[in-house]
Amino acid sequence: MADRDNFLREFRGETLGTVSAQSSADELFQNQTIRPILKLQNDLFIAVFINYVNKNKADFYSYSVEKKLQTIENSIQKDIKFRNSLKGIVMALFTLEEYETYIQNSSSLNKRMMNLLIDRLKSQVQLFELESNSN
Repeated sequence: MADRDNFLREFRGETLGTVSAQSSADELFQNQTIRPILKLQNDLFIAVFINYVNKNKADFYSYSVEKKLQTIENSIQKDIKFRNSLKGIVMALFTLEEYETYIQNSSSLNKRMMNLLIDRLKSQVQLFELESNSN
């Protein structure tokens, strides 16, 4: 198990964001674990979201940018199955120790995780414009 944990830490890369002595445990977990995983998995999240809108929101590409942003947020917040699959993509790259930390405060950490993912997808909404041109 130690080999897997070491591999995951090296594979994901460095802490992203600020970590200080004043950082809360959730903030530490967010910046040391969640942010590096989200960055690493970014292309997969884009592909997963494109697949989601192609299957569930056929008219997504005709939406205004504002409506696309709202759809990104609503899809992740309200579609429980979709949200759970996104969480699984993140959790699969947790070390055993990180999983132990996660399960102690999963509600708060899930909220941080999904908010960061929403922000990440929204900041790349232009990629969903390009996708419509290739269909």
